[in-house]
Amino acid sequence: MTRRMSVLYGPEAIAVRNAELAAEIAALTPERLLVIAVLKGSFVFAADLIRALHGAGLEPEVEFITLSSYGEGRKSSGQVRIVHDVESEVVGRDVVLVDDILESGRTLAFARKLMESRGARRVITCVLLNKGGKRAVEIDADLVGFECPDRFVVGYGMDAAHAYRQLPFVGVVED
Repeated sequence: MTRRMSVLYGPEAIAVRNAELAAEIAALTPERLLVIAVLKGSFVFAADLIRALHGAGLEPEVEFITLSSYGEGRKSSGQVRIVHDVESEVVGRDVVLVDDILESGRTLAFARKLMESRGARRVITCVLLNKGGKRAVEIDADLVGFECPDRFVVGYGMDAAHAYRQLPFVGVVED
């Protein structure tokens, strides 16, 4: 069954914003830069951002962490758990945490505290989408791609029950 989809942020707008975010990160003159993608939703954004960082003259190392608070549903359970942890040492490094969407804030706050507790020199948070007004914990992203309306979004790595991750844009499934 094909469902109707409306596009919020298209591929061109996303590419431009990724280049701008990379320039903002480069301007922070990071030391021993480690980019950590919070999986699964951020994998497409992280890949494009890492390439944009290369274009901005940076040579980040890349790691992945899988955190979960959603499972199969559309609402956070409120509990964050580590499904897969990073393998690299973060002590004394500048870490950029890359996530797809900042909504409740639980996942990003958890990841930030985790990296700080492990001795990161600086932790910079970068999200593709900021969905304000939904915070369960107090956190703001250091870098934001786009402000997101209060809609359930999919595409560009984000899913609904494991579907739609492949879309080259951020969109909303219309019921």
